[in-house]
Order: sequence, then structure tokens, then C-alpha cells
Amino acid sequence: MTTPPTMGHREILRVRLAMLQREHRDLDDAIHALGEARTAEPLTLRRLKKQKLSLKDQITRIEDELTPDIIA
Repeated sequence: MTTPPTMGHREILRVRLAMLQREHRDLDDAIHALGEARTAEPLTLRRLKKQKLSLKDQITRIEDELTPDIIA
């Protein structure tokens, strides 16, 4: 019986990174559209911006884990 191929830790991180980056871009587009509409609730915009910052923090952590530390 053949075992299915499994993804390593780095491959999982790369997939997760791509998902987070796509979600970050989508939130950026939504914030921009709501800002132009001028009918958005300020609280909604603030929540979306906070969520976008959280995603950026997660993206940075994953990028740091994927990038090796090289001391020059």
C-alpha cells in the first residue's frame, strides 16, 4: 500500500503564507472600497484595519521563520 505524499513544515508555512497574503490583499481592497464609499461605519473600518494589521504580523512571523538567519 502506498502512503500519500505529505507536506513538510516549510511547505505548509509557504501555503499558509500565500493564504494570509491573499487575505491581506482582499482586506486592503475592502478597506479601500469602503473608504471611497463614505457610507461605511467608522467602527467597521477600524475593525478591518485591525484585522489587516494582525494578518501582517502573522505574515511577518512566517516570513521570518522561512528566511534563514545569516550573519554577515
